Amino acid sequence: MDAIKVIYDPAGQTLTLWLDDPHKESECEEAADEVVLMKDASGRVIGFEILSYHPTVPGKLSVQTVVLGQVG
Repeated sequence: MDAIKVIYDPAGQTLTLWLDDPHKESECEEAADEVVLMKDASGRVIGFEILSYHPTVPGKLSVQTVVLGQVG
């Protein structure tokens, strides 16, 4: 099972989502206003960070999981 890591930093006001091992990060680039993509050595996106993130309810972060279809 693939694990996705979600990190909310209220002090830094960032929301980071890792799709793979953060230790594989080789480079990062700003993709859009306030969005940074983290990539591995082959250029594959392994995570992204939203800058200046403010949750709808201060101090609370809600994550919804939806799985579409089945592979295999």
